[in-house]
Amino acid sequence: MSYEGKAAIVRGKGQELSVEPVKYSGPQADEVIVRITATGVCHTDMVVRDQGYPVPLPLVLGHEGAGVIEEVGANVTTLEKGDHVVLAFGYCGRCDNCKSGLPGYCAEFYDRNFKGARMDGSQAICDCHGHNLGSAFFSQSSFGTFAVATERNAIKIRKDVPLELMGPLGCGISTGAGAVLNALKPHAGSSIAVFGAGSVGLSAVMAAAAVGCTTIAVVDLHDERLELARELGATHVINGGKTDAVEEIQKLSGTGGVDFSLECTGVPKVLEQAVGALKIPGTCGLIGAADLGVGANLDMNTLLFGRTVRGIIEGDSVPQVFIPQLIELWRAGKFPFDKLTRFYALEDINKAIADSESGAVLKPIVRP
Repeated sequence: MSYEGKAAIVRGKGQELSVEPVKYSGPQADEVIVRITATGVCHTDMVVRDQGYPVPLPLVLGHEGAGVIEEVGANVTTLEKGDHVVLAFGYCGRCDNCKSGLPGYCAEFYDRNFKGARMDGSQAICDCHGHNLGSAFFSQSSFGTFAVATERNAIKIRKDVPLELMGPLGCGISTGAGAVLNALKPHAGSSIAVFGAGSVGLSAVMAAAAVGCTTIAVVDLHDERLELARELGATHVINGGKTDAVEEIQKLSGTGGVDFSLECTGVPKVLEQAVGALKIPGTCGLIGAADLGVGANLDMNTLLFGRTVRGIIEGDSVPQVFIPQLIELWRAGKFPFDKLTRFYALEDINKAIADSESGAVLKPIVRP
């Protein structure tokens, strides 16, 4: 059966999203229909709106959805109507990386998340005039009443947690936390510098505090974000617009730099700073999303002396394992990501996006 509802659509590069009546197709054999409770707004939504990643338009964005299973496809065996789910990213489950526990590096990752259509080229959503709309963004397109997702990227969660809060665990929050817990894996007593105190960076701060990092430096341009970073576990905060962040980090560590750093902004100069803040040897994780083709200048000798720079996609997580783990950390009071959120109606999605871009809100969540 098909479903009628509404969705937020981007129809042209850089344009505001328009909330319009739409129709959703029924599920294919491996798909599920999810009635959306709430969806987080992520920086990647804005990158695609502005065509930093050239996903075909018009398109229904949204990739941090959470909701309740409404219908399952004929071949779905692990989910059923009424299950509460968080929607994560799409991956094939068959390639070597997927089978090795690294679905964020799936051989089909780009097509399954940024093609703007199902893998067979079909669309799951059309507008009130019957015109197809780009869908399957992150295998969900969840800025709307429903989402058509796959069995693989719909992660079943416990029913006794507030579902409207859980969507950001599907991407931004798990990206920051997973960069620390799954990728960098700092040991207790180690040092880390986080560049960018948005929702991703602050999720990394909470994770670093949880594993016992004793030096957690956070760099940002917004003093109010730095105050929150301190509340969430940062031991040192630095306003990069007022002082030399690299010099300050080198001073505070006492060893010429930190063991680990994270670049969360997608700004080339900030990546250069994050690498410059490392001691010998040290590792910088790159998780900030820049437009395709953007480069950065790194001194080759900085890397020659044992430093490492590595990209991290989706926190190196297996969503079926990691999302429930983060929920348990939240329930135990050790991962208070709810302090980053503010709720908006879907009709106010452009206000939510504007507040995110201005820095007024760290993690907007829209509710249809």
